[in-house]
Amino acid sequence: MEPLTLLSLIIFLPTIGALGLYAFDKKAEESMRMFALAITAVTFGLTLFLLGQFDMAQGAMQLQVSIPWVPTWNINYQLGVDGISMPLVLLTSLVSMLAMMASWSIKDKIRGYLTLFLLLETGMLGVFLSLDFFLFYVFWEVMLLPMYFLIGVWGGPRREYAAIKFFLYTLAGSVLMLIAMLMLYFGSGESSLTGGQNIFDLLKLGEIAKAGEFSSGTQVVAFILLFIGFAIKLPAFPFHTWLPDAHVEAPTPISMILA
Repeated sequence: MEPLTLLSLIIFLPTIGALGLYAFDKKAEESMRMFALAITAVTFGLTLFLLGQFDMAQGAMQLQVSIPWVPTWNINYQLGVDGISMPLVLLTSLVSMLAMMASWSIKDKIRGYLTLFLLLETGMLGVFLSLDFFLFYVFWEVMLLPMYFLIGVWGGPRREYAAIKFFLYTLAGSVLMLIAMLMLYFGSGESSLTGGQNIFDLLKLGEIAKAGEFSSGTQVVAFILLFIGFAIKLPAFPFHTWLPDAHVEAPTPISMILA
Protein backbone atom coordinates (compact mmCIF):
# COMPACT_ATOMS: atom_id res chain seq x y z
CA MET A 1 0.00 0.00 0.00
CA GLU A 2 1.32 3.45 -0.94
CA PRO A 3 2.32 5.68 2.02
CA LEU A 4 -0.16 8.37 0.95
CA THR A 5 -3.04 5.89 0.92
CA LEU A 6 -2.02 4.20 4.17
CA LEU A 7 -1.46 7.36 6.20
CA SER A 8 -4.60 9.02 4.83
CA LEU A 9 -6.70 5.95 5.65
CA ILE A 10 -5.37 5.85 9.20
CA ILE A 11 -6.31 9.49 9.72
CA PHE A 12 -9.60 9.74 7.86
CA LEU A 13 -11.17 6.29 8.22
CA PRO A 14 -12.73 7.36 11.55
CA THR A 15 -14.19 10.44 9.83
CA ILE A 16 -15.61 8.28 7.05
CA GLY A 17 -17.04 6.05 9.77
CA ALA A 18 -18.59 9.08 11.49
CA LEU A 19 -20.38 9.99 8.26
CA GLY A 20 -21.39 6.36 7.75
CA LEU A 21 -23.27 6.39 11.05
CA TYR A 22 -25.93 8.53 9.41
CA ALA A 23 -26.81 5.69 7.04
CA PHE A 24 -28.28 3.84 10.03
CA ASP A 25 -31.76 4.27 11.40
CA LYS A 26 -31.75 6.45 14.50
CA LYS A 27 -33.09 3.58 16.60
CA ALA A 28 -30.44 1.09 15.42
CA GLU A 29 -28.17 1.95 18.34
CA GLU A 30 -26.57 -1.48 18.69
CA SER A 31 -25.73 -1.58 14.99
CA MET A 32 -24.17 1.87 15.18
CA ARG A 33 -22.08 0.83 18.18
CA MET A 34 -20.80 -2.26 16.37
CA PHE A 35 -20.07 -0.24 13.23
CA ALA A 36 -18.10 2.38 15.18
CA LEU A 37 -16.18 -0.34 17.02
CA ALA A 38 -15.35 -1.99 13.69
CA ILE A 39 -14.03 1.34 12.37
CA THR A 40 -11.71 1.77 15.36
CA ALA A 41 -10.59 -1.87 15.07
CA VAL A 42 -9.76 -1.49 11.37
CA THR A 43 -7.91 1.75 12.13
CA PHE A 44 -5.86 -0.09 14.75
CA GLY A 45 -5.19 -2.82 12.19
CA LEU A 46 -3.92 -0.21 9.74
CA THR A 47 -1.55 1.19 12.35
CA LEU A 48 -0.21 -2.33 12.90
CA PHE A 49 0.34 -2.56 9.14
CA LEU A 50 2.10 0.82 9.30
CA LEU A 51 4.33 -0.57 12.06
CA GLY A 52 5.23 -3.44 9.74
CA GLN A 53 6.26 -0.94 7.05
CA PHE A 54 8.32 1.09 9.52
CA ASP A 55 12.07 0.41 9.68
CA MET A 56 12.83 0.06 13.39
CA ALA A 57 16.55 0.48 12.76
CA GLN A 58 15.99 4.02 11.52
CA GLY A 59 14.60 6.66 13.85
CA ALA A 60 14.42 9.29 11.11
CA MET A 61 11.25 10.40 9.34
CA GLN A 62 9.86 7.68 7.06
CA LEU A 63 6.98 7.16 4.62
CA GLN A 64 6.84 10.87 3.88
CA VAL A 65 4.25 12.26 1.49
CA SER A 66 3.60 15.85 0.48
CA ILE A 67 0.87 17.23 -1.78
CA PRO A 68 0.27 20.96 -2.34
CA TRP A 69 -2.90 22.04 -0.52
CA VAL A 70 -2.84 25.86 -0.60
CA PRO A 71 0.15 26.62 -2.86
CA THR A 72 -0.23 30.38 -2.50
CA TRP A 73 0.73 30.12 1.19
CA ASN A 74 2.96 27.05 0.84
CA ILE A 75 0.53 24.92 2.82
CA ASN A 76 0.91 21.22 2.03
CA TYR A 77 -0.88 18.01 2.90
CA GLN A 78 2.35 16.62 4.34
CA LEU A 79 2.50 13.45 6.41
CA GLY A 80 5.14 11.11 7.80
CA VAL A 81 6.12 8.99 10.78
CA ASP A 82 9.31 8.63 12.81
CA GLY A 83 10.57 6.77 15.87
CA ILE A 84 8.69 9.12 18.22
CA SER A 85 5.35 9.38 16.43
CA MET A 86 5.08 5.68 15.49
CA PRO A 87 4.43 4.37 19.04
CA LEU A 88 2.11 7.33 19.72
CA VAL A 89 0.02 6.54 16.63
CA LEU A 90 -0.14 2.88 17.63
CA LEU A 91 -1.10 3.73 21.22
CA THR A 92 -3.74 6.24 20.10
CA SER A 93 -5.48 3.76 17.84
CA LEU A 94 -5.34 1.04 20.51
CA VAL A 95 -6.73 3.24 23.30
CA SER A 96 -9.41 4.56 20.94
CA MET A 97 -10.54 1.01 20.19
CA LEU A 98 -10.60 0.10 23.89
CA ALA A 99 -12.44 3.32 24.75
CA MET A 100 -15.00 2.52 22.07
CA MET A 101 -15.55 -0.87 23.73
CA ALA A 102 -16.12 0.96 27.02
CA SER A 103 -18.64 3.24 25.31
CA TRP A 104 -21.40 0.64 25.63
CA SER A 105 -22.15 2.38 28.94
CA ILE A 106 -23.32 5.47 27.04
CA LYS A 107 -27.11 5.30 26.69
CA ASP A 108 -28.13 8.77 25.48
CA LYS A 109 -27.72 10.39 22.03
CA ILE A 110 -25.68 7.45 20.78
CA ARG A 111 -25.15 8.61 17.20
CA GLY A 112 -23.95 12.04 18.29
CA TYR A 113 -21.57 10.53 20.80
CA LEU A 114 -20.10 8.04 18.32
CA THR A 115 -19.73 10.75 15.66
CA LEU A 116 -17.78 13.03 17.98
CA PHE A 117 -15.68 10.13 19.27
CA LEU A 118 -14.59 9.15 15.75
CA LEU A 119 -13.84 12.78 14.84
CA LEU A 120 -11.73 12.99 17.99
CA GLU A 121 -9.75 9.96 16.84
CA THR A 122 -9.12 11.59 13.46
CA GLY A 123 -7.81 14.70 15.20
CA MET A 124 -5.48 12.76 17.49
CA LEU A 125 -4.01 10.64 14.69
CA GLY A 126 -3.66 13.66 12.41
CA VAL A 127 -1.68 15.55 15.05
CA PHE A 128 0.90 12.75 15.30
CA LEU A 129 1.27 12.24 11.53
CA SER A 130 1.32 15.85 10.29
CA LEU A 131 4.56 17.37 9.02
CA ASP A 132 3.02 20.69 7.99
CA PHE A 133 2.50 23.15 10.85
CA PHE A 134 -0.78 24.48 9.44
CA LEU A 135 -2.13 20.96 8.93
CA PHE A 136 -1.00 20.08 12.46
CA TYR A 137 -2.91 23.07 13.81
CA VAL A 138 -6.07 22.07 11.94
CA PHE A 139 -5.94 18.57 13.44
CA TRP A 140 -5.16 20.08 16.85
CA GLU A 141 -8.40 22.06 16.74
CA VAL A 142 -10.33 19.08 15.34
CA MET A 143 -9.13 17.16 18.39
CA LEU A 144 -10.20 19.78 20.93
CA LEU A 145 -13.73 20.61 19.77
CA PRO A 146 -15.19 17.06 19.98
CA MET A 147 -13.60 16.67 23.42
CA TYR A 148 -15.44 19.78 24.62
CA PHE A 149 -18.81 18.44 23.50
CA LEU A 150 -18.13 14.89 24.73
CA ILE A 151 -17.49 16.24 28.22
CA GLY A 152 -20.22 18.88 28.12
CA VAL A 153 -23.03 16.63 26.86
CA TRP A 154 -22.22 13.16 28.21
CA GLY A 155 -20.31 14.07 31.38
CA GLY A 156 -21.26 14.06 35.06
CA PRO A 157 -23.33 16.50 37.12
CA ARG A 158 -20.80 19.36 36.76
CA ARG A 159 -20.08 18.60 33.12
CA GLU A 160 -20.85 22.10 31.83
CA TYR A 161 -18.40 23.71 34.25
CA ALA A 162 -15.70 21.15 33.40
CA ALA A 163 -16.27 21.50 29.65
CA ILE A 164 -16.17 25.31 29.71
CA LYS A 165 -13.02 25.28 31.84
CA PHE A 166 -11.42 22.81 29.43
CA PHE A 167 -12.49 24.96 26.47
CA LEU A 168 -11.14 28.22 27.90
CA TYR A 169 -7.78 26.73 28.84
CA THR A 170 -7.30 24.98 25.51
CA LEU A 171 -8.52 28.04 23.59
CA ALA A 172 -5.83 30.10 25.28
CA GLY A 173 -3.24 27.47 24.40
CA SER A 174 -4.44 27.36 20.80
CA VAL A 175 -4.17 31.13 20.42
CA LEU A 176 -0.60 31.10 21.75
CA MET A 177 0.27 28.25 19.40
CA LEU A 178 -1.24 30.12 16.45
CA ILE A 179 0.86 33.20 17.21
CA ALA A 180 4.02 31.07 17.43
CA MET A 181 3.14 29.29 14.19
CA LEU A 182 2.72 32.59 12.34
CA MET A 183 5.98 33.92 13.80
CA LEU A 184 7.87 30.91 12.47
CA TYR A 185 6.03 31.07 9.14
CA PHE A 186 6.95 34.69 8.47
CA GLY A 187 10.39 34.30 10.02
CA SER A 188 11.20 31.42 7.66
CA GLY A 189 11.05 33.82 4.71
CA GLU A 190 14.27 35.44 5.90
CA SER A 191 16.21 32.16 5.72
CA SER A 192 18.55 31.27 2.88
CA LEU A 193 17.26 27.68 3.12
CA THR A 194 13.81 28.64 1.82
CA GLY A 195 14.80 31.00 -0.98
CA GLY A 196 12.85 33.82 0.62
CA GLN A 197 9.61 31.82 0.82
CA ASN A 198 7.49 31.52 3.95
CA ILE A 199 6.84 27.87 4.85
CA PHE A 200 4.91 25.69 7.29
CA ASP A 201 7.07 22.59 6.66
CA LEU A 202 8.02 21.39 10.16
CA LEU A 203 11.14 19.57 8.97
CA LYS A 204 12.49 22.61 7.15
CA LEU A 205 11.57 24.86 10.05
CA GLY A 206 13.70 22.58 12.21
CA GLU A 207 16.59 22.89 9.76
CA ILE A 208 16.29 26.68 9.82
CA ALA A 209 16.37 26.68 13.61
CA LYS A 210 19.35 24.31 13.65
CA ALA A 211 21.20 26.59 11.23
CA GLY A 212 20.51 29.56 13.52
CA GLU A 213 18.65 31.49 10.81
CA PHE A 214 15.73 32.51 12.99
CA SER A 215 16.34 35.70 14.96
CA SER A 216 17.02 35.16 18.65
CA GLY A 217 13.83 37.06 19.51
CA THR A 218 11.72 34.84 17.26
CA GLN A 219 13.22 31.69 18.73
CA VAL A 220 12.75 32.74 22.36
CA VAL A 221 9.21 34.06 21.98
CA ALA A 222 8.06 31.15 19.78
CA PHE A 223 9.53 28.66 22.25
CA ILE A 224 7.74 30.27 25.20
CA LEU A 225 4.42 30.40 23.35
CA LEU A 226 4.66 26.79 22.16
CA PHE A 227 5.80 25.61 25.58
CA ILE A 228 2.79 27.19 27.28
CA GLY A 229 0.43 25.96 24.55
CA PHE A 230 1.59 22.36 24.89
CA ALA A 231 1.90 22.59 28.69
CA ILE A 232 -1.79 23.49 28.89
CA LYS A 233 -2.77 20.44 26.87
CA LEU A 234 -0.43 17.97 28.61
CA PRO A 235 -1.27 19.38 31.21
CA ALA A 236 1.83 20.45 33.15
CA PHE A 237 2.08 22.53 36.33
CA PRO A 238 0.87 25.27 36.74
CA PHE A 239 -1.51 24.88 33.76
CA HIS A 240 -3.05 21.63 34.97
CA THR A 241 -6.07 22.85 36.91
CA TRP A 242 -8.58 21.99 34.17
CA LEU A 243 -7.66 18.29 34.25
CA PRO A 244 -9.12 17.16 37.62
CA ASP A 245 -12.54 18.57 36.72
CA ALA A 246 -12.41 17.11 33.22
CA HIS A 247 -11.37 13.67 34.48
CA VAL A 248 -14.07 13.56 37.13
CA GLU A 249 -16.89 14.81 34.91
CA ALA A 250 -15.96 13.19 31.58
CA PRO A 251 -17.61 9.87 30.69
CA THR A 252 -15.31 6.92 31.42
CA PRO A 253 -14.25 6.26 27.78
CA ILE A 254 -13.28 9.91 27.31
CA SER A 255 -11.43 9.92 30.63
CA MET A 256 -9.40 7.00 29.26
CA ILE A 257 -8.34 9.15 26.31
CA LEU A 258 -7.60 12.17 28.51
CA ALA A 259 -5.28 10.00 30.58
